Amino acid sequence: MVAIGVFMSTLDGSIVNIALPAIMKNLNAQLSTIEWVTMVYLLIVSSLLLSFGRLSDIRGRRWVYSRGLAIFSVGSLFCGISYTAAWLIFSRAFQGFGAAMIMSCTPALMADVFPVSERGKAMGLVGMVVASGLTLGPAIGGWLLSYFSWQFIFYINVPIGIITGIFATKLLRGTKADISHPEAFDWPGTFFLLFCASPFLLALTHAYQWGYTSTQTLSLLLVSLLATLGFIRTEIQSPHPLIQPLLLKIRLFTFPVISAMILFIGLFTMVFLMPFFLMQPCGFSVRQAGLIMVTPFVFLSVFSPLAGALSDRIGSQMLCTVGMVILSIGLFLLSQLMPLTSPFPAVWRLAIVGFGISIFNAPNSSLIMSSVPPKYMGVASGTVATARNLGMVIGIAIAGTVFNTVFHTLSGGIHLKSYLPALESAYMPAFRYAMLSGCMVVMIGIPITFFRGSGGGE
Repeated sequence: MVAIGVFMSTLDGSIVNIALPAIMKNLNAQLSTIEWVTMVYLLIVSSLLLSFGRLSDIRGRRWVYSRGLAIFSVGSLFCGISYTAAWLIFSRAFQGFGAAMIMSCTPALMADVFPVSERGKAMGLVGMVVASGLTLGPAIGGWLLSYFSWQFIFYINVPIGIITGIFATKLLRGTKADISHPEAFDWPGTFFLLFCASPFLLALTHAYQWGYTSTQTLSLLLVSLLATLGFIRTEIQSPHPLIQPLLLKIRLFTFPVISAMILFIGLFTMVFLMPFFLMQPCGFSVRQAGLIMVTPFVFLSVFSPLAGALSDRIGSQMLCTVGMVILSIGLFLLSQLMPLTSPFPAVWRLAIVGFGISIFNAPNSSLIMSSVPPKYMGVASGTVATARNLGMVIGIAIAGTVFNTVFHTLSGGIHLKSYLPALESAYMPAFRYAMLSGCMVVMIGIPITFFRGSGGGE
């Protein structure tokens, strides 16, 4: 039951990414608008994961998980019937609300079942399920878009989610700690957290149009700063904060969480940009692009359980550091691509990216979950997923900002809605600099990952 929910939420993300060029063309939207189809989903997930992690500690993981499946399914239906970019973005936000409920419970549900000595293997299995969703997403998305409209990539979630939700209610074990204290939920913290990232990302994605020192950009950044300060103050004063101060004092919790966020920033510069590159200047069909984008996630699916099991024996420090180095190399090599007639140059570079992620992900997750007290498992799992999804949305925002800024400058002020061969001289430098930005972020994460050290429990 847990695996199906995780599979659905990850499948949805990878399917949508491969469909973005088709959605942009069908809805006649700019790239800076269409990136919000993915970003708003990840933003809502990132903002609410900690809240639902805490709620799962209060009401029980089964309660949160089953309701998340129901909301996710309804949100998928809303996405499918959307006829404008604005309606689709709103529907994706609603869908993200359900996905946050699902994702916040997953590591804690697994930790409830597996002993500490086998947690690396358990997180490896979670990684394999995530990888399977990410792997099948581009292929299924490419196949669906070859025969049907893009709306069908959302419709397939509806029956699966409803059926899984019904079975989850009946079969999952309900951990109902603290159910007698509903007042423990941190509503002010939830509110401020939601408004920390939203104005910042809106400013980041539109600053190339408004100007980086314009009134709109600076006003949004100010709102984001005030919300961040409000969140910090609220968490310090709250008797039941979303982020436990105790957890932040644990070095082998805090640094791996930061590393995970950095890794996903780099990864999602690639995940966002590559479908556009493959289908626009390269001219591959959506089915071909989907199959090419499967490559890194095949490697993640195969090597993630092995890396998790290996970390139970030798520890996670070197595995995670090597994984980060390999990912940075893969992103750099992708930045050097030119328009292709054969998929092979892209495939072997994507394979390097996938191998790097697989070596990092399961060992890092295992270390995080093994470093926290059992009563904070729900909050810890929510924090891990928040870092991961915040990394995704920041990665997309950085990629979109760098790409749009360079393209807008070199093309003489054109806003990209559809690709023409005459735009290649502006398109390719924009792609290259955007991909390099992801590589540079990952390189910052290498010393953070290495110098975190290793604990006695490793």
